[in-house]
Amino acid sequence: MGISLSLLERATVSEKLPASELALYRVMPQQELVERCWLAKRRLGQELLILGHHYQQDEVIQFADLRGDSYKLSSEAAKRAECRYIVFCGVHFMAETADILTPPEVVVILPDLAAGCSMADMADLDSVESCWEQLGELIDLNDILPITYINSSADLKAFCGKLGGLVCTSSNARAALAWGFARRSKILFFPDQHLGRNTARRMGISVEEMCVWDPELPFGGNEPAQLQRCRLILWKGHCSVHQMFKPQHVAWFRKQYPDIKILVHPECMMEVVDQADLVGSTEFIIKTIREAPPGSRWAIGTELHLVNRLKKEHPDKEIHFLSNMVCMCATMYRIDLPHLCWALENLVAGRIVNQIIVREPIRTWARLALERMLEIR
Repeated sequence: MGISLSLLERATVSEKLPASELALYRVMPQQELVERCWLAKRRLGQELLILGHHYQQDEVIQFADLRGDSYKLSSEAAKRAECRYIVFCGVHFMAETADILTPPEVVVILPDLAAGCSMADMADLDSVESCWEQLGELIDLNDILPITYINSSADLKAFCGKLGGLVCTSSNARAALAWGFARRSKILFFPDQHLGRNTARRMGISVEEMCVWDPELPFGGNEPAQLQRCRLILWKGHCSVHQMFKPQHVAWFRKQYPDIKILVHPECMMEVVDQADLVGSTEFIIKTIREAPPGSRWAIGTELHLVNRLKKEHPDKEIHFLSNMVCMCATMYRIDLPHLCWALENLVAGRIVNQIIVREPIRTWARLALERMLEIR
């Protein structure tokens, strides 16, 4: 494809200070870290923009200038040309997206480079290019459009941009699929099979018109005739958090509370989505609870930190977590107070740490795919 770059070429660290310095922050009392973060934020003033994803811990998201899901934060990052530094309290692909959408002079920082995404790791450029080549043996590639979920690396966004495709989020996945089918007869959707399947079914596309591509198997584990027949090719990937919600969890809550409403994210498996009352993105979930009548009862299938925050913010409603197991985004959890304070105080001292840089030509092609995403609703 001519867009492959190594990890260090597409996302680099401008300066990484010794681990011993960060260790000093790890032993500081929480209150001291909070005070130092506020002080650093005041000193940096309007030059600093802190973005916080809804799955972030309360101790960190309190410092966010803007909170949102991937779509909202991507949109806002594209508008904020006046700031000098963006500190992204999220995961790696989100910081890459912010760097792509902002001017080159804006510095994007991820407080902990280990904050990745297990779903994003389920699809890499080599595997997707291999899939594309194998599909080309059976199907005219001019009939296929690639769409990647925003939970993916910058080089996969560039892959889509170069081939006429785009990026989507859970907020606009339906619009993205409609956009794709208006242009091509088939769509390759990665890396989350559940979002693709659930969205397509709501559009009237049957499961029989879909197939799952397993990158470990020839032709994804499908018969050639099946690939030629199906309209939607779904990558075998998933969110480790939303995968934890099961149909039996829904059944238990309905038995215990006959009047309860089940509200889940579309990254949940089809069997859970089919039993839910409402399905939608993180922003949709927040809006639904905010507008729900007092006294209403809800079981929510999404990340634990967000559900607990909704409980605190809406004490007039009875809110339950739709699982008997702890389901939190472990990689998002890596962005903690010590890492945030360390990154902010280095900025105050004039040092940039953990800068995320997406280089050319990936930057240009990925930006094209993201701009297409931002243009549709």
